Amino acid sequence: MSTQATQYTVRGVPKEVDRALRRRAKERNVSINQVIIDELTAATIGRRQLADFSDLVGRLLPDDKLDEILGAQRQIHPDDWR
Repeated sequence: MSTQATQYTVRGVPKEVDRALRRRAKERNVSINQVIIDELTAATIGRRQLADFSDLVGRLLPDDKLDEILGAQRQIHPDDWR
């Protein structure tokens, strides 16, 4: 399986399709290119392929235990710097 991506040039996109794609890109905070790839993927092979996890940012639930662990790792121990 080749990892090299193919490029397309698409002309004659109807204005209402352009508006819908741009709206989705803005809502998802991704590029219009990524929206088009996601839509083509979903329409052809039935699943959305995510290039990154940017759509998860801000959706994580608070986790007190994780915060405690990270806080402990962020402690500066002055004796280690002597």
